[in-house]
Amino acid sequence: MFKIGLTGGIGSGKSTVSKMLKSLSITVIDVDIVAREVLILYPQILEKVRLDFGDYFFDELGELKRSQFGDYIFKDEDKRKRYEAIIVPYIIKQIFIRIEECYKVGCDICVVDAPTLIENNLHINMDINILVWVDKETQIERIVIRDQISKEKAQLRIDAQINLDEKRELVDYIIDNSSTIEDTEEQLKYVLNEIYSRGIK
Repeated sequence: MFKIGLTGGIGSGKSTVSKMLKSLSITVIDVDIVAREVLILYPQILEKVRLDFGDYFFDELGELKRSQFGDYIFKDEDKRKRYEAIIVPYIIKQIFIRIEECYKVGCDICVVDAPTLIENNLHINMDINILVWVDKETQIERIVIRDQISKEKAQLRIDAQINLDEKRELVDYIIDNSSTIEDTEEQLKYVLNEIYSRGIK
């Protein structure tokens, strides 16, 4: 099975490319979804978060107040890293479980769609890595519109990840998503043709 890492920065349009892949019946493991599911699969995560960060970020049902907690940890690199140290090992565990499930059902290609693919060194386990790239101004604008937050908050979220220009040096293919959907589709088609030419059927 051919493992493809798909990454990008927040607001780069990675999810758009992921949807294009799914429309082609390519199996995609969405790590954003995995990150939510592990909170259910492993209740000990929230127990550790509550012990470390307190009750304030939990509602009366014991659910994590995602928006408030996100704003809190993105303001402080140390707090963000403390949270990542709690949750990331469980996310990585689930990613490899799901890769193995793809292999068992006979998938030819499995795409791991992960915003922090490189930050967590998952890219070294992939056969090919693809970066969805946009310029910084477009990235900020998209985040502000999508999440209805200030430019300052958008910048904090961008700063929590490796710069997109640095990521360019660590991947095999780059899809520039700064233009039209049609242009992005054409670039993805080219990348997939390149991959298929390696013998993937």
